[in-house]
Amino acid sequence: MTAESELSATHVLEFPGGYTRTTGPVIGRFLTELRDARIVGVRTADQRTLVPPLEYDPHTGDPVTDEFVQVGPAGTVAEWVWVHAPRKNHPLDHPFAWALIKLDGADTTLVHAVDAGHVKAMRPGLRVRPRWRAERIGQITDIECFVPEVTMIVSPVRAEYTLKPGRALTRFLEGVRDGVFLAGHCATCDKVYVPYRISCPECGSLIAEERQVSDTGTITTFAINNLPDPRAPQVPFVSAYILLDGADTPMIALVGDVPAHEVRQGMRVRAVWLPESERTLAMTNIKWFAPTGEPDAELEN
Repeated sequence: MTAESELSATHVLEFPGGYTRTTGPVIGRFLTELRDARIVGVRTADQRTLVPPLEYDPHTGDPVTDEFVQVGPAGTVAEWVWVHAPRKNHPLDHPFAWALIKLDGADTTLVHAVDAGHVKAMRPGLRVRPRWRAERIGQITDIECFVPEVTMIVSPVRAEYTLKPGRALTRFLEGVRDGVFLAGHCATCDKVYVPYRISCPECGSLIAEERQVSDTGTITTFAINNLPDPRAPQVPFVSAYILLDGADTPMIALVGDVPAHEVRQGMRVRAVWLPESERTLAMTNIKWFAPTGEPDAELEN
């Protein structure tokens, strides 16, 4: 190592008390309005609105007019870049975005921080509003940052009611409690309806014959659900119309013990029952239907 390479010195350039300069009538007006929680732009000769204001039109070099107009405060993100690890002098101490924001009524964009909460929340076209500091002094930092507009809320929804089953539903639930599916056979239409009912929905005839059908069946159609449900085995889960063997109408139920993407029309399934000691007069006696492993059934068109 040479003596020359060992030589080093630390230099500091500092203006005690800060560097002081006059703002002029254009920038001064902009900063004064910021102190009062307003954002203004200045008009050019061709009626474009510059935000932040400039003393000269950047397109023509001509002086701007003396007409100031209030813009925003909301605006739209045009471009952005995410800051994963903020530095000491950054405006926020957690990840945020630097963004070009076109305020409503402006023809140019303003650079400022956006506190979106997560990088996935950022996108061009995102609507944002300023978050003002409680104490303002006439600096661009009087706007602490911009935050997304509220476009979605979560409202708890719960309805509580009492349902009293009729004679037909009570009889069907008694069968479910005992681990069997009870159906009604219409002698006129020669159709078997599940759940059990006492009148035929097709011809209106009274149904006098009760039948027991199998707890195995075939999926006729289904839907994959991605919202949580306390009855579901997992998310995503499948709800399906299942045509039980011996029935002419399908019933809706959950499908489990199989990945959602593997469920298909024609799949053969069997009811998975709660232990007999845990059963009540409720459809929850059936946890869900699970694949039997049999070859798929051919569905009629």
